[in-house]
Amino acid sequence: MPYRLPIGPFHPALEEPYKLTLSCRGEVVEEAQVEIGFVMRSIELLAQQRNYVQDLTLVEHVCGICSNVHAMTFAMAVESIASLEPPPRARYIRTILAELERLHSHLLWAGIASEVIGYRSMFMEIYQLRERVMDILEAISGNRVNYGMIALGGVRRDITDPEGILSAAGAVRSALEKAVIPIFTRDATVKARTRGIGLLSPETALAYGVVGPLARASGIREDIRHSLPYAAYQDLDFQMVVSDGCDVEARVVVRALEMLESVRLIETALRNLPAGPIRIQDPMPSIPAGEAVARSEAPRGEVLYYVASDGSDTPLRVKIRTPSFVNIPAIPAMVRGQALADLPLIQASIDPCCSCTDR
Repeated sequence: MPYRLPIGPFHPALEEPYKLTLSCRGEVVEEAQVEIGFVMRSIELLAQQRNYVQDLTLVEHVCGICSNVHAMTFAMAVESIASLEPPPRARYIRTILAELERLHSHLLWAGIASEVIGYRSMFMEIYQLRERVMDILEAISGNRVNYGMIALGGVRRDITDPEGILSAAGAVRSALEKAVIPIFTRDATVKARTRGIGLLSPETALAYGVVGPLARASGIREDIRHSLPYAAYQDLDFQMVVSDGCDVEARVVVRALEMLESVRLIETALRNLPAGPIRIQDPMPSIPAGEAVARSEAPRGEVLYYVASDGSDTPLRVKIRTPSFVNIPAIPAMVRGQALADLPLIQASIDPCCSCTDR
């Protein structure tokens, strides 16, 4: 006889709440229902009550893990309305920050996945490496979480020691190649724990509209860095990572290989960093009436910003669509028919962010 099992919205293992209500028969999940919105913060409404410069700080707080990409995408939309073009050096610095942030986010996820799998020693190794990435971000921006680097028409701070950052990035790459990548791509324990669970076929992935590593692990070749290049990606020969495994193992492999690609992009950008200014001269440019959409590839997938202006210094409308908002609804499709014990790992495989979802 089926029984219902509520998980959440508040749980000792989750800092952010969403609720799953499972219908199970024995140890098998037959159906799942997702409920969100427990910590709704109305950031879109708040953004329409502040000026554009203040909004750069506000949208950084949509998510603490991917704060830079939110500020950058908002700035891209506003720059499109005002026909502002960031200098080449600023575009390269934005790319470096975006890839460092992706590297940090993927390492955070990899550490949590290691803990869920039961690989405690790997968890400690990965979190030590994550600290190195945060040290690099601090060296560039002065901050370890919300970086405050994005300005309208460029960036606020220059990279003054590219050789030092390049050396630190090389050390991260060596650690990834030596420990993290081999374990996540070849280790028998990881394969046994992840292969064949949480299946999400390409057809189902398209039906749910999932994005980011979750989509690419189901064989969908979509990455905004490739399909709609921004910042300096068109100059750096970006290589998309795709797998047709469609299971948790494929999501692990995609994120692992994306970390190597992020380091390569960072190193290439640092070696080819253009000279020149890092932002336009006007620190508070006038934004004319108009509207624009900007898209970028956050660590979890596509972020979309719609900004409308009436010509004042305050946006008329700001609309934010985050990757977790479209990825979390796919959880029921992935857990249906799966063992109840595999539910935590399947949930972790999409890297859900409740602060993004409840923005």
